[in-house]
Amino acid sequence: MKRNGIAVAGTLLADVFYNVETYPREGMLVGAKASGLSAGGIANAIIDLAKLDNNLPVTAVASLGEDDVAEGVLSAFAEHKNIRTDLIKKEGASSRTLVFNSADTKQRTFFFIPESSDRFSIDHIDFDKIDSKIFLLEYLLLLKAVDSPDQEYGTHGARILAEAKRRGMITAIDAVSEASDRAKSIVTAALRYTDICSLNELEASAVTGIPLESLCSADEQTADTAARSAIEALRAAGVSKWIIIHKTDCAWGCDLTTADPCIEKLESLRLPEGYIKGSTGAGDAFLSGILYGAHENSSLRDSMRLARACAAASLSENNGIDGMRPLSEVMKLEELYL
Repeated sequence: MKRNGIAVAGTLLADVFYNVETYPREGMLVGAKASGLSAGGIANAIIDLAKLDNNLPVTAVASLGEDDVAEGVLSAFAEHKNIRTDLIKKEGASSRTLVFNSADTKQRTFFFIPESSDRFSIDHIDFDKIDSKIFLLEYLLLLKAVDSPDQEYGTHGARILAEAKRRGMITAIDAVSEASDRAKSIVTAALRYTDICSLNELEASAVTGIPLESLCSADEQTADTAARSAIEALRAAGVSKWIIIHKTDCAWGCDLTTADPCIEKLESLRLPEGYIKGSTGAGDAFLSGILYGAHENSSLRDSMRLARACAAASLSENNGIDGMRPLSEVMKLEELYL
């Protein structure tokens, strides 16, 4: 089979947005103003990729409910001719996330309501109908069935990735930033069958056990040393092509396919004051740039350049979708804000 395009599997939901002046301390009250609803979860990466290149086939592989949320998500997909939705299974209720954007910190806090996300499993994936070049399994630690134990592979997510590799697809994973002890076992099981691993500093720290949470305040040498150690740990866990660790102001990457793998470091674009409207979906946009680069056989460094520009585009709007734009327009951001 000649493979083309990117399949994105995992948690598909709707993001319901609220704006607050500041996030309250526990037990305190703050006013919240509803600011809309948009497709979220894997829809962020799916629509980002579709907008980045309208000739790129993008396949959604997920579970949705039979409700208004599902109709809203599918309506968002219908705006893009290159998104394939026939592999979405519908039953029960859909997942949704309540997203609170804080005006003072520009950060967001999520309250996740599972439903279809809990149900999604390998039984929802018809591999015979997927002809994509890249298979992304998104939101490990948020998928109850996918994260559950598997006697042979460690987790059902690892089984899914192993099957995708067996069929000749490049595999990629993404995880959620969760404060728990589950990340090390669940994500590590998946890494044995992962070609491309892109994690933020919190996720990489949870998976490797290497303290990276303070990278944003650490001096450059300390941060570089910690990132290098985490990349080596992820490589030892089984990642075979690219490893990327990203944070607010920079990203580190390593191409494991070269004869002498070295660490690439790229600073974030210098966005002007007032540019950032919200950070929801910025990580998905970054990952979309990485995967599009891999799909087009670009170098890791060029893919990271695209990824940071995609993240910058995403930050220009409040939700996780509206900020993305076609490839040529995205790369103009590098010219403006490098």
